[in-house]
Amino acid sequence: MNLQLEGKTAVVAASSQGLGLAIAKELIDEGANVLLSGRHEAKLKQVVDQLGVPGKVAYKQTDLTRPADIELLIDKAIEKFGSIDILVNNAGGPPAGTFETISDEEWQHAFELNLLSYIRLIRAALPALKARGGKIINIASTSIKEPIPGLILSNTFRTGIVGLTKTLSQELAPYKILINTVAPGRIATDRVKHLDEVNAEKLGIPLEKVEERAKNNIPLQRYGEPEEFAKVVVFLASEANTYMTGSSFLVDGGMVKSI
Repeated sequence: MNLQLEGKTAVVAASSQGLGLAIAKELIDEGANVLLSGRHEAKLKQVVDQLGVPGKVAYKQTDLTRPADIELLIDKAIEKFGSIDILVNNAGGPPAGTFETISDEEWQHAFELNLLSYIRLIRAALPALKARGGKIINIASTSIKEPIPGLILSNTFRTGIVGLTKTLSQELAPYKILINTVAPGRIATDRVKHLDEVNAEKLGIPLEKVEERAKNNIPLQRYGEPEEFAKVVVFLASEANTYMTGSSFLVDGGMVKSI
């Protein structure tokens, strides 16, 4: 299938590692220009050097909780590549915790990082996207369908992403902008490993036992690979997707049992 991404420009938030980097790599492989972002400039520079595609990829150091940084990120994409066709909203997951253990400061930070940053990124990129249409992909979590014990911050703000996506799918359709949510299950990233380590410590059992239990709850009996998740995102962001908008897609190996 020809995804027709050659020459398209994508901004991928939080893309120096994990799912964001996997998405960026797939987009580059399909011919897109990609602007990476992350908090640590040295890491971003290292990633760009490793990708080895000069002219096709650039980076901008960005703190997604700072409105000015978001504006500069979008400006850099237009300055470097002339336009924006694809926006992938992504951010590191909030810390684990229960209602009684999470402070006001943690609630506020999770709101700014995991929901408000998406709103600000869309607002900043919207003039460029409206000029000729485009795609917005919001990365969330399977908590949008089934709350995850011990992750109340994720359970709260990820579902907000779904409401945002559905609403904007109607408001942006006249401009030929399609927007969807993609939710990873247990994908083999540092984030999932960290959550498994937290559970192992809490339960007083080895990490391997936690991983075994998790895999037993997944019909495919394994964690997903970042590349598997990225391919779904890139399809939705491509010209092969012309009629799907406002929807949520799980990439979870069948883990979530709800319909």
